[in-house]
Amino acid sequence: MLVAIAGFAQQMEPNPPTLKVQTNVVLVPTLVKSKQGAVVFDLTAADFSLTDNGIPQQLTLDPDTDSEPLALAICVETGGAGAKHIEDYEHLDAIIGALIGGVEHRVAVIGFDSTPHLLVPFTPETAQATLKLSSLNKGGPGAAILDGVAFAVAQLRNQPSNYRRAILLFSETIDQGSNTSLGEALRLLGDTNTALYSFGFSSTKAALAHLAPGTEGHPSEPGPPHGCFSREGADAEYDGHYSRQVLDCLTLLAPPLRLAQMAYLTARNGLRTNTAASLAELTGGEFFRFSNAKDLRQGLIAVSHDVLQYYVLSFRPTPPTPGPHSLHVEIRNRQQLTLQSRIGYWIDDSVR
Repeated sequence: MLVAIAGFAQQMEPNPPTLKVQTNVVLVPTLVKSKQGAVVFDLTAADFSLTDNGIPQQLTLDPDTDSEPLALAICVETGGAGAKHIEDYEHLDAIIGALIGGVEHRVAVIGFDSTPHLLVPFTPETAQATLKLSSLNKGGPGAAILDGVAFAVAQLRNQPSNYRRAILLFSETIDQGSNTSLGEALRLLGDTNTALYSFGFSSTKAALAHLAPGTEGHPSEPGPPHGCFSREGADAEYDGHYSRQVLDCLTLLAPPLRLAQMAYLTARNGLRTNTAASLAELTGGEFFRFSNAKDLRQGLIAVSHDVLQYYVLSFRPTPPTPGPHSLHVEIRNRQQLTLQSRIGYWIDDSVR
C-alpha cells in the first residue's frame, strides 16, 4: 500500500525533527519478495522480528489500509537532463489509474528544474494530472530534486489528515542545486509520513564528476582533520552549533545511540551519491531505473502490483527513548526471502 508511517531524521540541525507518535505506536510498512522477485503475502507477525536501536520489539500485524483515501503528488524533473525524458510521461492514464486503485483520491503534478512549480493543484480528476504529464514544457538547467520533493511534501501537508500520502518521483539520480539540506529532506519525509516511489534515469557526467573522490560532498570525505571533536574542517551543518557536534561524536562511541546515529549518517551519504534511490529507501518505497518510456511503464506496473502487498507491522517502542531510532526487520527461518522496509524513525521528547 502507498503508506509509510514512522519517520527518520537527524539531530544535527538547530531544530530537531520529530515524529509525534501520539499513541506511542510505530508502524513499519514492509514488502517481502522471493529471490525471483515474486511478492510473498502468506506471512504472519510471528514470521517477523524487529529491533529498535538494537532492542527486540513485540510486533503485531495490522490490517492493510489500501482502501483508505490517497493523496498522490507526481514530481517530475522538467529541466536539466530531465528535458530529454518529457515524452516518456505521455499516455500514462491507465497505469496511474491502476496504481491509485478505486479509492477516494487527490492527485497533483509538480515540475522542477532549478526550482519547483505547481503545475496541477490537488484534484480528484486523475485525467487532469495525466493530461499535464502528456504536455509538459522543457524547463531550464538544474535538477533540484530535494527542493522538488520538499515542495511536494509541503503540498501534501495541506491534504486531509485521513489521507495516505505518497510521491511519485521522476528524475535523474543525483541532486543538483537544491537549497534543501540533506538533513531537512530526511526530516520532511518522516514528519509527514510520506511514501516515495522513485523512477530515475542516469545523471549527467558533470553531476557524476561532482562526486568523484576528493570533491565536496563525496561520501568518503574523512571529516575534521584533527578528529571528530575538532571545529576545524567540521561539517557545515555544525556551524554555530558545536554542542551538537560534541553530542554526535559521543553517540558514535556507545550503543544504542550509535546505531541511530550511524543509520542517519548512512542515509545522508546515500542522498549524496544516489538521491533518487535513497529517498525511496528511506521511506520504505521502491526505486526503478529507466531510460525510455517502455522502462518507465514497466516500473510503474510493478509498483501498482506491489503497493497492494505491503505488510504493516506495528509495535510500541520499548523503551520509548526520545530522539532518532534505527529499525532493523528480519524474516525468521525464511532465508530465501528478501524484504524492504523503513530504516528508522524519530520520537518527540514530549511523547512518553
